[in-house]
This record gives sequence, structure tokens and C-alpha cells, in this order.
Amino acid sequence: MEGYQGLANAIVEQAAKDYVSALRFLKKHPGAKGALKEALEIEDFFHSEWYALLTDVDPDYLIKRLREGIVK
Repeated sequence: MEGYQGLANAIVEQAAKDYVSALRFLKKHPGAKGALKEALEIEDFFHSEWYALLTDVDPDYLIKRLREGIVK
């Protein structure tokens, strides 16, 4: 079971990194439709049933924390 949890954590961690990357790009290039699309798709993932199977972390809390890191 430990291996599965590690994989689940890695999936969520990569999604968070990709989300932050998209948000940073949007901050520098507000009209970037590709980055906006990616950020919205990742938010959809964070609110999906699959995400809920991978982790117990509240998706809205995670999104808020990731966005706060971009603002600073």
C-alpha cells in the first residue's frame, strides 16, 4: 500500500507544480489562453472524484494556498 500512496502523492504534487507554473505564466502574460486553460483544467482535477481518491486534502484549501504563494 505504501507504493500506491507514494504514487498518489506524486500525482497531486505534480498537479500542484503544474498549477503554480500556469499561474506564474498568467501573472506575467495575463492574456495567455493556453496557461488559463491549463490552470482551469487542473482546478477541475482538484475538484474531481479521482483527486478525492488520491488525497484527503481539501481542494479549495490547496488552491487557495497555491494562489497565495504566487501573490507573494
